[in-house]
Amino acid sequence: MPEGSRLLMERARGLMPGGVSSPARSFRAVAVEPIVAARAQGSHLWDADGRQYIDYLLAFGPLILGHAHPQVVAAVQEAAARGTAYGLTHELEVELASLIREALPSLELVRFVNSGTEATMSALRLARAYTGRHKVVKFEGCYHGHADGLLARAGSGVATLGLPDSPGVPPSYAAETIVLPYNDLAALSRAFDQQGEQIAAVIVEPVAANMGVVPPEPGFLEGLRQVTQRYGVLLVFDEVVTGFRLCYGGAQTVYGVVPDLTCLGKVIGGGLPVGAYGGRRDVMEMVAPLGPVYQAGTLAGNPLAMAAGVATLRLLREEGAYRRLEELSARLESGLAATLAELGVPGTVQRVGSLLTLFFVSGPVRDYASARGADTGRFARFFAAMLEQGVLLPPSQFEAWFLSLAHSQEDVEATLAAARRALAGL
Repeated sequence: MPEGSRLLMERARGLMPGGVSSPARSFRAVAVEPIVAARAQGSHLWDADGRQYIDYLLAFGPLILGHAHPQVVAAVQEAAARGTAYGLTHELEVELASLIREALPSLELVRFVNSGTEATMSALRLARAYTGRHKVVKFEGCYHGHADGLLARAGSGVATLGLPDSPGVPPSYAAETIVLPYNDLAALSRAFDQQGEQIAAVIVEPVAANMGVVPPEPGFLEGLRQVTQRYGVLLVFDEVVTGFRLCYGGAQTVYGVVPDLTCLGKVIGGGLPVGAYGGRRDVMEMVAPLGPVYQAGTLAGNPLAMAAGVATLRLLREEGAYRRLEELSARLESGLAATLAELGVPGTVQRVGSLLTLFFVSGPVRDYASARGADTGRFARFFAAMLEQGVLLPPSQFEAWFLSLAHSQEDVEATLAAARRALAGL
């Protein structure tokens, strides 16, 4: 008989730090014993005890088609039968690069890597080489992976677990990162007045999704573009979460702001490990073998990930895909907001496309400071109540909920009914 979640976690804790391969999976922030996944299909996931959940975690975002979409599974199986790795350029890699550039013309050249962390790390190395400068600007609560120098006041798991900003990172390296409040152009202007000639890049989540969902205020992204152009600084959009999720062209298409470099991940791998970075041709031509900036990866452009990505993007191009995602997401947002108001529970729902967060704090959340004002204890109780009713949310107040094309109207209505009961019991 298969082992249940509790026994598997006991074994896991003796084999892996905390029993997990990524901290957010530990459920520590919600004080709930972690579930262990057994299988998933469409909008649902089953744990090792056989319990079924409507899934809004979706592996933290890549599964925009839902779990195990038949066409994605078939594409991966077909690719695997031809070989799982080549160490050479291949047709699926070329096809995925072509689809990405077609959707995001700002990516004149693309380089595939294995994760979002690799993408942001490589993009910033490239920016430093291109500009000959060392400093990088990031924003509080924006998470760009776990590379040294980018963990300062980061969101995602760092915010969830309350970890120190950058243990293990040499102070001299961390000092090259300038951290500013999100949505604050005045702070940006002051930083550039003081250090603009030393700054190589500004990296930003165009829609913050790792301190919960926080949209850019009108003029914020445009202001970043203007300041960086004025000082000869590269603007890097971290679209690891937003790329191909907000629309087929990502956040830069939605907001009409064109960065110099873009980092991608999640959706473009269709559920398999992948990342990519790309941008202006003159910048990307500095990457080896064309230029001196070294970056490599044995499994980069892996045929299984490329096959899953090609299948996913082709399905997302179909008419009505994003319209349906918008309708489902809007209904979930409005239903949650109405229930909060009716029950008098302090909270706010923030959504951009199929990304959503219910913050247990009154008033809009515009930056990391206001996100940190949320009642994490109340969220933990809400999370546990939803889990008990068969709804799996991201196990942190500071993560986004994700919807997929596999979710149904019935899933959303069942979720709203569960949320009403959970909120009433807080």
